[in-house]
Formats: sequence, C-alpha cells, structure tokens
Amino acid sequence: MAITSTVICAAADQLQGFVGFNSKTGKHIVRFSEDSFGLDVIESSITPTSEFVWESTASSALMTLKRDRLQLLCKLRIDERLHIGEPLQVYLRREDLPEICAERHLRTPT
Repeated sequence: MAITSTVICAAADQLQGFVGFNSKTGKHIVRFSEDSFGLDVIESSITPTSEFVWESTASSALMTLKRDRLQLLCKLRIDERLHIGEPLQVYLRREDLPEICAERHLRTPT
C-alpha cells in the first residue's frame, strides 16, 4: 500500500490521548484522560493529541501537520499507546518533502 498524504492525515486523526502544557516544567505532557492532568496544567492547554499535531494557518480552514509536534510525541516513547503508526513515521523521515497542508475542521472530543 502506498503511503499518501491522505493516509498520513487519516493516521494523524487516529492519534490517542491528550496533550497539555505543564507550566511548572515548561514541557508538554500526554495523558490518556482529560481528568488525569494535575494542577500544573492549565485546562485551556489540554488538547486532543489528534488536534495538537495540526496548526492553523492564516486561512481558517487550512491546517499544517507539524513534524516538530509529532517528533515531540515520538520522544515520549509511547508510540503504541499514542497510535503513531508507519504512515506518521514515514512522514517524519521524509523531511525532503514540505509539511502537509490540508483543509480540515477542528474535532471536539467525544
């Protein structure tokens, strides 16, 4: 199966967990429940991981899949729990290609 930008975007939308910014340590942390963050994580910084890896551009509907944010998640070494699969790993390795920019809409957690 060829790994296309569509497959990579679908893989990004399947990421698990929540990312929050810990103000005490100055680092992003991942938890698998919104309720598991401590007092050092501001509630407004808690984002579903599948949305954390995307960044809005000047156009409201266009978003860029950020390699640096994916890399930050990979450094946590919990790839399987986050559901970072082969399509996203290929995307990280292919730095010779521009980051994916796609029209998408922010999903809210269910």
